[in-house]
Amino acid sequence: MSSVAARFKATSGRVHLFNLSPAPGSQSTQKRLGRGRSSGLGKTSGRGHKGQKARAGNGKPKAGFEGGQTPIVKLFPKRGFVNPTRKVYAPVNLDRIQHWIDQGRLTSSPEKPITAKELLLSGCIHQVHDGIKLLGSGAEHLKTAIHITPSRASQSAIRAVEKRGGTVFCKYYNDLALRDCVKGRTDRTEAAPVRKTDILWYTSWRNRGYLSPTALSKMPLVHERWKELSKQLLTFKTQEYEKAK
Repeated sequence: MSSVAARFKATSGRVHLFNLSPAPGSQSTQKRLGRGRSSGLGKTSGRGHKGQKARAGNGKPKAGFEGGQTPIVKLFPKRGFVNPTRKVYAPVNLDRIQHWIDQGRLTSSPEKPITAKELLLSGCIHQVHDGIKLLGSGAEHLKTAIHITPSRASQSAIRAVEKRGGTVFCKYYNDLALRDCVKGRTDRTEAAPVRKTDILWYTSWRNRGYLSPTALSKMPLVHERWKELSKQLLTFKTQEYEKAK
């Protein structure tokens, strides 16, 4: 017990500020290492002689280190391939959307189409992942003309929606733009597609890309920035390159 705790001991009787003290035995004297051999804890300061744990630092190697021998993660062969740029889309079928419309949980119009925000808040999907992909399963149950703006859409879904008088326009979202869409933020400029596969997809009318010239002429709500992006991203089709002599 420290000298301070020894002077102020808890006493029985009425409690006052002057007789408050820690419980007996609850405190111990602090160890002061490396104060010379005569201190009883000097020289090696309780670390022993040499070895990995006697060195400076925490003495703990990184996870997976096995003392220099081949780690177990290197002993097992690896199979398969993981695409670092892959995207996982949340699938939505047409019959599910029709069921949500029948329950009054979803509504759409050309000026206010269904986006990832409405699908998530209505409970039609539980997670947006990297975007929404509209699929054509259950097309025979679709009876309402829906207007939707997913990230991707299958050809069967596009045909089924347009057959009922609806519209499908696929729009590009990166992580930040998708988060802003779900949160309802409009104060930030949306990202444009930069990968070649995304540029080809969203500038194609077959895929109902929102940057295709046909889509820009048919969409009720078009930003001027989209028109400029469409011109810039489609210049490669008309560019001519000098032939090597």
